[in-house]
Amino acid sequence: MPLSQRRAKLLRRLHSNKLRAREGLVLLEGVRAVNDALDAGAVASFAVVSPRLESTDEGRALLDRFDVDVVRVSDREMAEVSDTEHPQGILVVVEEPRADLDQALAPGRRVLVLDALQDPGNVGTLIRSAVAFSVQTVVVLDGTTDPWGSKAVRAAAGTAFHLMVVRATTDQMLDSLRAAGLPILAASADGSAGFEAPLGGFALVIGNEGAGVRPAIVAAADAVVAVAMGGPAESLNAGIAGAILMSEFTRANHRGEG
Repeated sequence: MPLSQRRAKLLRRLHSNKLRAREGLVLLEGVRAVNDALDAGAVASFAVVSPRLESTDEGRALLDRFDVDVVRVSDREMAEVSDTEHPQGILVVVEEPRADLDQALAPGRRVLVLDALQDPGNVGTLIRSAVAFSVQTVVVLDGTTDPWGSKAVRAAAGTAFHLMVVRATTDQMLDSLRAAGLPILAASADGSAGFEAPLGGFALVIGNEGAGVRPAIVAAADAVVAVAMGGPAESLNAGIAGAILMSEFTRANHRGEG
């Protein structure tokens, strides 16, 4: 089945965060990312493949997983519709998952809040770290770049389908967290590095790369926390700091369970 003009235009729209959101679809590229998303239950709409995919055993095994339309293109055509520098011969359009805010912020849940993060690399890294450290929900506040945009999805390597991703305003998020009884921990370079990591559910807020966590959330937080650093660096990249804090929380919970 060749790539129709309609689908070619759709793929171009999915490279734009604003247009992608209107479609309610997510663009996945790469063997590992597609496999991981399918393992997590991502619902595929159609796949585009080129000969490069079938040049490896892993690629051929992935191709066998599809029960939707598979569009075959040349490697040159794949390069034209791909958003990566070195396409692996696989591009899949899947449905954007939807989740209810109150369900996503239920009592006992481990939550990561992204507060106006602009860098899709940071957003993807934080989502990938959240999955690695057993966080169950990611809340995306206004001003944050699209977590389902192609660059953020690529940085997350398809892992976002393993947790709930919900959008909310600050007030909606704070009301739901209070109702669920989840402690709010705002990350800041000026916070306490000697805090006691929470056992059970929590909401860790990572703020904008320049401005940090917005004042309304800091004022509502149960604690303002920081990564303990022994070197001369004043601060860490938002993605790295968030990953370290989530790792600390996971270790605290494992110790508590033991």
